[in-house]
Amino acid sequence: MKRIALSKLQDWKNSPSRKPLIIRGARQTGKTWLMKEFGKTSFNETIYINFENEPALKNLFIQDYDVQRILSTIQLYHGKKITPDNTLIIFDEIQAVEGGITSLKYFNENAPQYAIIAAGSLLGISLHENQSFPVGKVSFLDLYPLSFSEFLIASGKEMLCDMLQQSQWAILEPFHNELLNLLKNYLFVGGMPEVVQKWIDTNDYNEVRTIQHEILRSYQADFSKHAPREQVPRLNMVWDSLPAQLSKENKKFVYGIIREGARAKDFEIAIMWLYNCGLLLKSHRITTPRMPLKAYQEMAVFKLFMVDVGLLGAFSGLDAKTLIEGNRIFIEFKGAIAEQFVMQELTTMNLDYIGYWTNERSTSEVDFVVQRQGSIVPIEVKSGENLRSRSFTLFCQTYEPQKAIKLSTQYYQSNGTIKNIPLYALNSYF
Repeated sequence: MKRIALSKLQDWKNSPSRKPLIIRGARQTGKTWLMKEFGKTSFNETIYINFENEPALKNLFIQDYDVQRILSTIQLYHGKKITPDNTLIIFDEIQAVEGGITSLKYFNENAPQYAIIAAGSLLGISLHENQSFPVGKVSFLDLYPLSFSEFLIASGKEMLCDMLQQSQWAILEPFHNELLNLLKNYLFVGGMPEVVQKWIDTNDYNEVRTIQHEILRSYQADFSKHAPREQVPRLNMVWDSLPAQLSKENKKFVYGIIREGARAKDFEIAIMWLYNCGLLLKSHRITTPRMPLKAYQEMAVFKLFMVDVGLLGAFSGLDAKTLIEGNRIFIEFKGAIAEQFVMQELTTMNLDYIGYWTNERSTSEVDFVVQRQGSIVPIEVKSGENLRSRSFTLFCQTYEPQKAIKLSTQYYQSNGTIKNIPLYALNSYF
């Protein structure tokens, strides 16, 4: 399965200023596979250490951070010689061993010639706890579920993917319905690697749903196993409220949906925990679309999305019949599936900021406002076929953005500043 992140890892390997790399991402997004595949394709030797499964190494970093002692111990334990140019060292579940994250500082300072990659399912939580973090001594790579482009490649549609990346609209028009059908499959399957592989192997919606429910159960098991005990009930309540939160016309997160009378102070730690371990995506309201957007965000007003559109569908009980019947999947739950898809795609891109806009009275809303390379781009998601939007028109007339996007099931149209782009082609725009 081809992952775009492999090319990013190759760039990291070849960088003259290479630092130890931390890969962040939710459980089951493919971090372990990615690291091992990179080692297999780009190094002569790979030493893989999973600190949850190798208790003999639990004290590896406790004595001191002498890099040569650490490397000698690893060599003896694995029976392999480590050479800087030819060996990739993988520290998986690095948060499970005391001093593991801190050791990366000393690899960077005292042995930068060695290629070190670290990852962990709950690494995002550990990075926000009371650990000595090597600020400025590591690089980061965020790994998400497969994007739609990666899904196309995995489905044997690499040529279509290439045409989309090149925005070859004249060539692509005869394939519009095929791409919509592929997108509908993606909205059901999502981008979790194990689920995508099962879909490619079987084309069976029921088997896909079985694996998605297993992943969802494993996530909730993590709440009880790893989260602070007093937060577990709150984590489950926030998590369980997500389908209802996203099925509203206005998808702003409302604490009262969790339970009557709920307040921010009761659930902000639970939300932070879910966000830090990669299970939630967050988009804040911006009051004014000016540079930089982050300066105009409201911290207390936001939308929450799940990590994967397929998991949202499984969690919401979306059945295969909805997928098959025309374009119903785009409009169910008041467009929640389409908006989740867009948030997920935007998150995988190299954007400086992702937010949304409403006016002061919340009578007008633009689904997404993003910042990239000095430009601010509003994005409207139209889950139906009607491309008219009073809020989007008002925003464009008031703030006069240089670029604006409407996403829908309709084919590409350009109307000056505003471009109507098919949902499946969002990745090609950025």
